[in-house]
Amino acid sequence: MNILFDQEQLLSLLTSLYVFTGMAANILDPQGRDINLFEGHPPFCKAINDLPEGHRRCVDCDAWKVKSYAADSGFQFYRCHAGICEAVMPLYDKNHPLAYLVFGCFLDDSPMEEQWEHTRTLLDWYPGGPEALKDAFFQFRQYSALELKAYSELLEALAAYIQLKGMILATERTDLQKLEIYLEQHYMEKLSLESVAEALHVGRTKLCRLAKELSGGQTLSHLIAQRRIEAAKTLLLRNDMPISAVAEAVGISDYNYFSRIFRSITGMTPRDFRKKWRHSA
Repeated sequence: MNILFDQEQLLSLLTSLYVFTGMAANILDPQGRDINLFEGHPPFCKAINDLPEGHRRCVDCDAWKVKSYAADSGFQFYRCHAGICEAVMPLYDKNHPLAYLVFGCFLDDSPMEEQWEHTRTLLDWYPGGPEALKDAFFQFRQYSALELKAYSELLEALAAYIQLKGMILATERTDLQKLEIYLEQHYMEKLSLESVAEALHVGRTKLCRLAKELSGGQTLSHLIAQRRIEAAKTLLLRNDMPISAVAEAVGISDYNYFSRIFRSITGMTPRDFRKKWRHSA
């Protein structure tokens, strides 16, 4: 199933909601991935997301919260991996979730110091220690149970409006889309012609044809390598991970092979790429 999001209408609607209420809402796809309507985060969340480990934890938490949704209907409230309150609700197409409407980040009306003590126990991984995030934590707004009930009821009505206006629609994916999405989700794993063909339920000959169509005449191996190198370029520029660790993160365990592939696609070594583009930035 291919999910089509009317990004412009959704952004306009959720921005108006934020201006009116001061509470941010967002949309996640069926796997719990952010569809990138918003770029900003509260200071506390930004400090965590700016770190590769923190970003990974946030992404994993988003995936967890859609998989663990167990309410009969409406919003399910929970605390994220850092102890901040959020809520999630599925938007259905018949019995299948098309997307998830989420809102947060906030604190409930229990004592702030108690909530902070809980969060402190979850931040032992943070490089500066929990205390480095304390001031940002206390910038979160607290909401009473009555306020949260009113806001969630408002969002439930908004969800019905989103579906009525067709801002999120389901269509069947083409074979090309299935291949592109599969590689996007699994490029960091060990892949082969056989394993990809089996995962997509197509023959190897058809898979080779799809790969050539998607890549402009290249092989599946080249297509996978391109996706891995694109991910590697992002990691090289966004953090100080050792190049060998970057290679591992994108699914290439051999450092020398990674460097050779990187150079064949970009025209420079990973080290030279990081040095040049960081300097330019």
